[in-house]
Amino acid sequence: MIDERRLTTEEKALKVNLTSDIYGCFAEIGAGQEVAANFFKAGGSSGTIAHTQSAYDMKVSDSMYGEASRYVSEERLETMLSTEYNTLKERLPEKYTESRFFAFSNTVESLNYHKSNQGHGWVGIRFQLGLEEEPNEVVLHIKMHDISHKAQQEAIGILGVNLIHSCYFHNQDLDEFLTNLVHRLPRDRMEIDMLRISGSRFEDVDNRIIALNLVKRGMTDATMFDLSGKVLQPATALYKKNIMLMRGRFRPVTKVHVDMIESGKKQFLEEESVDKDKLRVVFELTLKDLTADGKISDKDFVDRAELLGNLGYTVMISNYLKHYKMVDYLARIAKGRMMGVIVGIYNLQTIFDEKYYDNLRGGLLEAFGRGFGHNMKMLVYPANDVETGDIYSLEDFRIPDNLKGLLQYMKDNNKLEALKEFDAKLLGIMSDDVLSQIKVGANMWENDVPDAVANAIKEHELFGYKKKVSV
Repeated sequence: MIDERRLTTEEKALKVNLTSDIYGCFAEIGAGQEVAANFFKAGGSSGTIAHTQSAYDMKVSDSMYGEASRYVSEERLETMLSTEYNTLKERLPEKYTESRFFAFSNTVESLNYHKSNQGHGWVGIRFQLGLEEEPNEVVLHIKMHDISHKAQQEAIGILGVNLIHSCYFHNQDLDEFLTNLVHRLPRDRMEIDMLRISGSRFEDVDNRIIALNLVKRGMTDATMFDLSGKVLQPATALYKKNIMLMRGRFRPVTKVHVDMIESGKKQFLEEESVDKDKLRVVFELTLKDLTADGKISDKDFVDRAELLGNLGYTVMISNYLKHYKMVDYLARIAKGRMMGVIVGIYNLQTIFDEKYYDNLRGGLLEAFGRGFGHNMKMLVYPANDVETGDIYSLEDFRIPDNLKGLLQYMKDNNKLEALKEFDAKLLGIMSDDVLSQIKVGANMWENDVPDAVANAIKEHELFGYKKKVSV
């Protein structure tokens, strides 16, 4: 027996080939047919591979899968998986009763001749784990960072073998599945920024937890999901959109958070370059903000995500602790469209703190150039002054004298503006206070959160809430 931890790509492909009831097909577009090639090279593939094909010509691709507006897309991948799996099943009905079928597909844009593009692609597999069972599915999006076309082809080949091998031999444990998926594929070669698992064998899998683990493991820096919990690929969901971003812990989301985002959204839409139909509101949680009591709790994370989803918001998880990194990342996706960022007044003080940028050679100015240099605007929400109790707003912003010129420059160039409308009665609400009240069984917290949030906390016993037992 070969030690599973030391299996090479060839050995993984051979193990699949020698498992007599695994049988399927390959359809690969872009970056060659590197995945299928690995199974052919390993030997014993005649009992595993029904057929392989690669529709490189768009007209051929359209004739097989229908016309498409984008060929490297999740939609195209899903069509390929459905077509190939159903065709295999229809062609070989007798084989279907004695084998576990799979259809592997990818549609990839690898590095071009001039090396002027970002290699990326969609990869997926539809597969059975039991005879005549309904199939399961894994879909993922990758970014390729190798600097040669050949190296990117090789990486796709490794990933495909890892995926098929993991689906059949490492499907019982999520951590083990992810570890084997990226075996021999360090982050500087390949990034996975979206992964979704579905099917009857995976009904208990929460894809939001997978999204969290992609960031926790360093497989990507950011991923996201919508209000229904469906995992999204950021560059697809936010491509050329007006993005409105709000960062925070949201533990739990309160009325002041909702006031911030709704007031900010209203003011942001007043900008001439903001299109209401292209506006996407994103609540972002960083890994640091997800850390409670020294560790990241999956349940605590899902609790927060559930509440934001109940309010209809899209959630992003990122490893971008500093604002300028997050803005720089989103700006590349927005492609020049105006972005808005909502911050509290005390967070703005941190942003203007020069010590915050000791890691940059250009210090604060470099950070501001990388963040505010894009087509973006920061909207500042006030707070109760911790010293006087009065409302502390951008107009009263306390800042060192040497930075006042920079502050004025930001205001004069439409980079920084106070939120004009806000509910002053909500400024005293603090998430930490609400959380403490929930844990001790107090009732006052219900007035500080939206009704939908209060109902969800009580119904699902979130954040340590315990239902009262009637005697």
